[in-house]
Amino acid sequence: MTILIAGGGIAGLSLALTCHRIGAPFKVFEAVNEIRPLGVGINLQPSAVRELFDLGLEAQLDGIGVATRDYGMYTKYGLEIWTEPRGRWAGYDWPQFSVHRGLLHTMLHEQVLERAGPGSVETGWRVTGFENTGDGVRLMLDNAAGESRVEEGALAIGADGIHSAIRAQMAPAEGPPVWGGYVLWRGTTRAVPFLTGASMVMIGHDRQRFVSYPISKTDPKTGKATINWIASIRYGEDDPWNKEDYNRRADLADFLPRYEDWVFDWLDVPALIRASDTVYEYPMVDRDPLDRWTQGRVSLIGDAAHAAYPVGSNGAGQAIVDTRKLGARLLEHGLTPAALEAYEAEMRPITSNVIFANRGGAGPDAILDVVEERCGGRFDDIEDVIPRTELAAHADRYKKIAGFSIAELNALPPIVPKGARLT
Repeated sequence: MTILIAGGGIAGLSLALTCHRIGAPFKVFEAVNEIRPLGVGINLQPSAVRELFDLGLEAQLDGIGVATRDYGMYTKYGLEIWTEPRGRWAGYDWPQFSVHRGLLHTMLHEQVLERAGPGSVETGWRVTGFENTGDGVRLMLDNAAGESRVEEGALAIGADGIHSAIRAQMAPAEGPPVWGGYVLWRGTTRAVPFLTGASMVMIGHDRQRFVSYPISKTDPKTGKATINWIASIRYGEDDPWNKEDYNRRADLADFLPRYEDWVFDWLDVPALIRASDTVYEYPMVDRDPLDRWTQGRVSLIGDAAHAAYPVGSNGAGQAIVDTRKLGARLLEHGLTPAALEAYEAEMRPITSNVIFANRGGAGPDAILDVVEERCGGRFDDIEDVIPRTELAAHADRYKKIAGFSIAELNALPPIVPKGARLT
């Protein structure tokens, strides 16, 4: 019997690769007719990179991304608060990667088709619901032509994102995603990288913020790389704004004037924004944690299970880890509800804590607000504002919450043992 995967995004395709690696039959159903390299940049923490390497994707990932060297927090005046090494520079056994989301998505898609065959992913079919049948499960699917069909399998996994139809059936009273009052503007720009050339920076404070990092290697001829950037402004939670849409084109006049004086000797923020070919607008939303992810032979992964604010580089990386944890439980319990229950029992508490930490200001960026409140973003010595020991302790706390602790991650055995196969 087959594992039916609703959604061909990063979560669904990573699960497909894990299923293929352990010998579990699968089929992916994706609503769009063509998988294309959409979106902007994302970060993959070493915890997720480890899993992609274990899937045999080290060369592919290195070919499309850049290993992030360090992560720094700065005030709205460009003053350095805290910088720490990342990936192997920090002592992890794996790098941290910054990459274009669309290139990662299409790379995973190509690998699934190459390894499992062209029939392993069906595009143009949207999953609309499910039905447990006792010894199996049915997925209901529709296409743009108005046609409907039913697929039967042993298990079904909702990897269909923040607007998951699988989740909606499990929690029919939940309603739309929750907007916390933040709006993001996102873009990429070809420019000379700043600081080390592989630095990730977070600038400002809770009400106005700017995040940037390169997502490609530097071109030796031009000295330029593709630089990802995110501008964030906080509004009142009751203020009206556009419904979330990752692909809505933005108007620079809505936010650029707020950044005109953010010109530092190491980064010209308004110039970086103006040089972007396309800018996207996205109200920042999440969802409350569910009490259950699993109903019978159906469960959830990725944003369908635990959509969180994009703080601390959790989204795609956590989805990848989900798929590997689920793969490990399938090896233990087979294609059974017990595998789904064991996976949920491990992952739901962890991801719920991340949602609340990001929403409650306990993310790594909370230090920016502490500094803004204490000194307005100006200081001669950061030690006069906040001790470096406090900065280090805060960074370590979040790593533990999100599963990024260096010593713990390095000491963990592989989630899916090498060569393990379903019997």
